[in-house]
Amino acid sequence: MNPSSIIAIDGFASTGKSTLAKRLSQHYKIPFIDSGAMYRGITLFAIEKKILKGDNLDRKGLGFALEGIKIKFDFNSGDLFLNGENIAEKIRLPLVSDHVSSIAALSFIRDFLLKQLRQMGQESGLVMDGRDIGTVVFPEADYKFFFNAQPEVRAQRRFEELKAQGQKITFDAVLENLIQRDALDSDRDVAPLRRAYDAIEIDTSERTTDEVFAFLLQKIEAK
Repeated sequence: MNPSSIIAIDGFASTGKSTLAKRLSQHYKIPFIDSGAMYRGITLFAIEKKILKGDNLDRKGLGFALEGIKIKFDFNSGDLFLNGENIAEKIRLPLVSDHVSSIAALSFIRDFLLKQLRQMGQESGLVMDGRDIGTVVFPEADYKFFFNAQPEVRAQRRFEELKAQGQKITFDAVLENLIQRDALDSDRDVAPLRRAYDAIEIDTSERTTDEVFAFLLQKIEAK
């Protein structure tokens, strides 16, 4: 594979996108970008700055605040930094998960991050995962994949991750959150979650990480 190639991985939450994208990044020695983490970063910012209170969002206030936001990835660690602070763990909190799809549906937020994401692709080859990478961010990506899995399987994976982090949450709450996010991501007017017509779809419900990784390598090397 050419080191300047772009690999786009889209799909539903907790299908293994980030895990496999990181492995591809390490295998091919190209940067990994978790676009969803950037939307989570904006969501966390809105919550901490009281721009988002409960379900009430000050859209105009958030729009103005974007001018003072500096958000970037550390390609070596994969951590996300917001105005110099490492927020890699904070963006995974349930409160952020509850609101990230609503924030990501805002057109001015997508425009703000779209420019940054595309700029990263101009600097070098990369592997990026998200919801609209192969359809909107990099429609001409060299390789496109779309991950899917049964909601209950995805919820169980996420539930175990959160428990391992010491968070107190129920499986039912995680499942409900995933179903709500699926609906918001798929039905939003701006850049909805869709499989690109030329993306290879993978159901990860009953496949191990190693099996999916081997499948990805096979498809990439065969192209």
